[in-house]
Amino acid sequence: MGLLDILLGRTKPVAPDLDRLFGLPSAAVTLQAAAGFTPTGSGSVCFASVEGAAFDDVRKEVQSLLDADAERTGPPVELVRDEYGYSWLVSRRGPEDLPALVGDLHAVNSALEASGFGPQLLCSVVGFEDAGATGTSGQGARRLGLVYLYKRGTFYPFSPLTGGEGQRRDSALELQVRAVLADDLRIEQDLNRWFPVWGAPGL
Repeated sequence: MGLLDILLGRTKPVAPDLDRLFGLPSAAVTLQAAAGFTPTGSGSVCFASVEGAAFDDVRKEVQSLLDADAERTGPPVELVRDEYGYSWLVSRRGPEDLPALVGDLHAVNSALEASGFGPQLLCSVVGFEDAGATGTSGQGARRLGLVYLYKRGTFYPFSPLTGGEGQRRDSALELQVRAVLADDLRIEQDLNRWFPVWGAPGL
């Protein structure tokens, strides 16, 4: 970073570090102990929609890689497109098998990155829920996603509220989770980058 960048307050972009995803299982233990949230078994990788044979080849490669896991039940990875035009590669495991789910997400990200689709990668999301409590809306289990920003190498919590009208998020819960996981994950400090991932599979 040059002197001009320092004077103008610009920061050097953080290189993606997919290995940070492997911090999620230990963070999940902390999250359950402190806030009662447990994994749902659902995780996904979001990227700007890509078309063409090259992407189809990568998707088949990922499916073959994950399908080789003898302990997996159900489809290895599912391609979902949300209402905003983004694509999600979704993996589902048992709620108790978070390390394997994280391995799936790491493999999907790595395969897309190695095939030149790194610029299209946006984030990865792992779902959690607190089935024993209701949200602020008073309806259903509280939902939480831990979001990994690919281009920042950081995490942040996102909690959509269920019930009521319009799209709302539980900001108080998100700030609580930030404090709880400060020692487990590299939390994104810029709250303006805590983008709402409406429509994320599993949330």
